[in-house]
Amino acid sequence: MTRYRVLLVDDEAIILDGMTQLFDWNSHNCEIVGRAMDGISAISKAISLHPDIVVMDINIPFLNGLEVVKKLRAWNQLLRFIIVSGYDDFHYCQDALRLSVDDYILKPVDFSTFGKVVDASIKALEDMRLRAGHLRLQSEDRDRVREMVCWIDQHYNEDITLEKLSDKFHLCGSYISKLFKASLGTNYFSYLTHIRLNKARQLLMTTDHSISEIAELTGYKDYRTFTRAYKLFMGRLPSSDRELNK
Repeated sequence: MTRYRVLLVDDEAIILDGMTQLFDWNSHNCEIVGRAMDGISAISKAISLHPDIVVMDINIPFLNGLEVVKKLRAWNQLLRFIIVSGYDDFHYCQDALRLSVDDYILKPVDFSTFGKVVDASIKALEDMRLRAGHLRLQSEDRDRVREMVCWIDQHYNEDITLEKLSDKFHLCGSYISKLFKASLGTNYFSYLTHIRLNKARQLLMTTDHSISEIAELTGYKDYRTFTRAYKLFMGRLPSSDRELNK
């Protein structure tokens, strides 16, 4: 089970001790990875310890909590922030929410309420990770399709099957089919056929190769299969395009 890393920031050691010892972090799958007592230390420890959640007071030395949020947000957009403050100040609260902190909680902390806020931060973190992962996956998938398309364009005359593509690119066949459908609007076989038959048409119109030879040059070992495919995709027989070469 995922353990979420928490950094505590407050300029009072007694508050840090209380937050560490009195709240059941373990029941929320969290662990305290560090504590800081000023804004500069908070930034330094966040960068070195890579927390998932920062629980922080606003009124801390050197850099206040809101300045820390701004700087760390620029460093890691997935980082979640919970403000725990002794200041019931509308402007502080407004500024904090404008920075998209998860919540603004007043001291003394009600741990029942705090637990719900921690859970909400974890859910927000997981949602953002899923979205970020999906975007990376989309990018990776586009690269995979591009690689497969380039390979098919160069090897269209070979005996290409979904199983061979699967072995070549280390992807299961059903996933390859989904990638082609999502990226190109067609399956791999239709794309392969499109490449083969357009190449065949070019050869029919520009060379003296026989139709049987062209079939073999474009990956068809059987003349009849080639002719049927050509008629189906081009709407005419290969001989019709051969006539244009005379």
